[in-house]
Amino acid sequence: MPPSPSLYIIRVKSSLEKISILLTGATGGIGMATARVLSSRGAELLIHGRDRQKVDKLTAELSSSGSTARGFVADLSSLAETARLARQVAQSVGALDVLINNAGVGFGRDGKKREVSRDGHELRFAVNYLAPFLLTEELLAAGLPRRAVINVASAGQDTVDFMDLMTQNDYSGIRAYCRSKLALIMFTIDCAALHQELQVHALHPGTYLDSHMVREAGIQPLGPVSEGAGSILAVLDAALGIGTSAGGGAGPGRGESGRYFDRSRPARALAQAYQPEARRKLREASLSLVASFRA
Repeated sequence: MPPSPSLYIIRVKSSLEKISILLTGATGGIGMATARVLSSRGAELLIHGRDRQKVDKLTAELSSSGSTARGFVADLSSLAETARLARQVAQSVGALDVLINNAGVGFGRDGKKREVSRDGHELRFAVNYLAPFLLTEELLAAGLPRRAVINVASAGQDTVDFMDLMTQNDYSGIRAYCRSKLALIMFTIDCAALHQELQVHALHPGTYLDSHMVREAGIQPLGPVSEGAGSILAVLDAALGIGTSAGGGAGPGRGESGRYFDRSRPARALAQAYQPEARRKLREASLSLVASFRA
């Protein structure tokens, strides 16, 4: 069943009918709340999750309400599965309008324990950054999506250390998480410059919202996941030139691509995001890390 109403209201002002959207991390938390709102607005949804049962359950729920929803399963801690997801989407859809890179992992249950992905990369860097980087790059190579890429980042950011890209030294889950989210914002800016036919944006969905990653870290949630869904929808509408408002305020409005939003408001990310040389180094390192998984 959908979550109970909260004081945070998503104001639906227009339809997304016939707009196809791939949403990663859709089977829980902010992703599930976003999927339900997108469905209510008529979007044609491609639902991603790593658990087949959860994907099937959500797809059935959305389809039973009259929505168009299709499920895709992949573990984004594996670059091979991430690349496979891109191929499956490209081969099975006639067109894709929007990619929303929402899937991610938080600080971890034990913030001092360094975890690695299935490829041996630091887990937060792998899931929060390398996976959306590879998924986006592979879809773009196939001519998808046609209109927008929305990357769910965070206000929690830390400078990327190119001498310690996988945070092997002085490790903390918070530091690794914050570095991965700044890397995602840096990729957003580069992607916007390289693909000027698209609107590409990153956003902070809200602080310590009531999601699994927040509860897992032992943090008291400060708001409902519907707040995060509202933030994503506001930025999506801006990218599509729709201008729906979130949380009762005015929408951000369509503007130049490559922006970072704090919820629905244009904001400034950490300074490194705006340094071309830093972004060049990150892109070169990222392309090297994913090279063997690309088509």
